[in-house]
Amino acid sequence: MEIRILHSGDEPVLDKVADDVFDDPIDARAAREFLRDPRHRLAVATHDSVVVGFVSAVVYVHPDKPAPELWINEVGVAPSHQGRGIARRLLASTLEDARASGCREAWVLTDRANQAAMRLYESGGGEASGDHVMFTFRLGGDAQRFNPPALERPSGGESP
Repeated sequence: MEIRILHSGDEPVLDKVADDVFDDPIDARAAREFLRDPRHRLAVATHDSVVVGFVSAVVYVHPDKPAPELWINEVGVAPSHQGRGIARRLLASTLEDARASGCREAWVLTDRANQAAMRLYESGGGEASGDHVMFTFRLGGDAQRFNPPALERPSGGESP
């Protein structure tokens, strides 16, 4: 089993992925865009050159934070490889990469009912706090390539 953080140019690693690791099939264009962004992190576990697990995360910079933070977005391990400590190893690798990148904190959101995730994050040294609620905003549109509009500053001191 090999654990590694992917970078730009490592896209071919994602050509072979075990069933049910990611929510959807890998989109080559999206994978290139993701890996080219220096703030994106994708740790993968491979077994016989097949991706069997991953952690995706983003180094998050904010104007009122003195150091970047790591937002852990998603963790997935193929059902055929669960229960082997792969997620724990992926999380540890991701957190070590975040430390090396200057992050002072990492955070992730899960449901208290997701006992596997709760055990994983606690075993990695995470501390649960409160009963957070996640709101999802459906913004419409289709799953086309992300194409952000040009940002314009409000005129006349208007607040957004």
